[in-house]
Amino acid sequence: MGQLYKDYKVYACFALNRLAAELNIDIYQPDLEAKLDVLFSRPVPGVSKEAIKHEIRSNHYMTEKVVAHLLSEGLAQMERVENRYSIKITVKGLLHLRKFNELYIEMYDEFIRDHYRFSGAPLWLRIDRRG
Repeated sequence: MGQLYKDYKVYACFALNRLAAELNIDIYQPDLEAKLDVLFSRPVPGVSKEAIKHEIRSNHYMTEKVVAHLLSEGLAQMERVENRYSIKITVKGLLHLRKFNELYIEMYDEFIRDHYRFSGAPLWLRIDRRG
């Protein structure tokens, strides 16, 4: 069987989960919405484009496409820090991830399981509870 094509949406799911992991919180914790103002009032950690490229395990073209999608949808923001870019999740991105991770798991189950097989999924990503 040949390798199946992954569209940018599954890569965006991986990238958002990586950005959310930088917050070091459980995105499914109770009353998260009430805590967002405090959480996002302090500097939000970001990652480089190279870290996104590494996370999605793809080429420069797909990395640019994924980052552009996240930025255009308001799910992430990018700022220049010295001579590199820092990509950070936004409140909208965190809430999107919280709402749609289950859908992504349903749609891309095989890809997601394969992606996190060796590196391990973020603690809140509940892919192991299903058969």
